[in-house]
Amino acid sequence: MKLIVTYSLFFIFSFSFSQVEDNSELFKTLKAKDSLLFDRAFNACESEYLEQLISEDFEFYHDQGGITVGKESFLKVMKNGICNPTNTTKSRRELETKSLKVFPLYNNGKLYGAIQMGTHRFFEKTGNSPERAGSTAAFTHLWILENEAWKLSRVLSYNHH
Repeated sequence: MKLIVTYSLFFIFSFSFSQVEDNSELFKTLKAKDSLLFDRAFNACESEYLEQLISEDFEFYHDQGGITVGKESFLKVMKNGICNPTNTTKSRRELETKSLKVFPLYNNGKLYGAIQMGTHRFFEKTGNSPERAGSTAAFTHLWILENEAWKLSRVLSYNHH
């Protein structure tokens, strides 16, 4: 009997915490959100995308840059840092596409969020110099459905090397 219960629990936990296929609607939706977040908001510094994508109670944890709490605080960091027009060094992020994984989160069978994980590379360009490789890092994003819209709630950015 204990063996049956053990196998049953293993099956339930394996099933409930398994990643979705990369052709699923959830994976495609969050991959598109990742593209808006980085291609538009980070790489092109189009802050309106960032404003739309992150939740009011946003938290960002960086293994080298520390913690940023709150949407307005994060927008300010981006505006005064990477997206500062007087900054002569421009950063670009590139997703390692095959690394992307999405894990749905359910409450009583209803989808309320998802964990998105992957690896990305950064590149830097200063003035007219050629672009050069920067760091590679892992990321974990917690996306929450707020009023039927996906909002980025928590970010872990770590293992920079």
